[in-house]
Amino acid sequence: MRVYLRTTAPHRGALVRLFVFVILVAAVACGASVVRAQDATLTYKVYCSRCHGEAGRGDGADAATLKTRPRDFTDCATMFKISDDTMFTAIKEGGAAVGLPADMPSWAAGLSDDDIHALMKYIRRFCQK
Repeated sequence: MRVYLRTTAPHRGALVRLFVFVILVAAVACGASVVRAQDATLTYKVYCSRCHGEAGRGDGADAATLKTRPRDFTDCATMFKISDDTMFTAIKEGGAAVGLPADMPSWAAGLSDDDIHALMKYIRRFCQK
């Protein structure tokens, strides 16, 4: 089945494409925070939970193999002292970049800055009451 679009104005096709583009951009912008939150959950499970645990308590399956116990994200007194800049750098460049144990690897090769910011928001939720 073929559908033919009839245009009467010379620029109608361009206007239709522009309209569709604007609608798509608006839809993506409105849904971006929902998608980013879902992505952050998956990112945490893939990159963090093996050491930090599903509930963020530092008790993941690989935690026992490390020299230093992973950070307990539910220890709110400690987490409130960690700035966003420090957390961002630790995730991107590894623990050694912020004076923490080198057991925390750099995730710069696997995560974009946007991914890291979304992940930080996810991690911070362990202390929201």
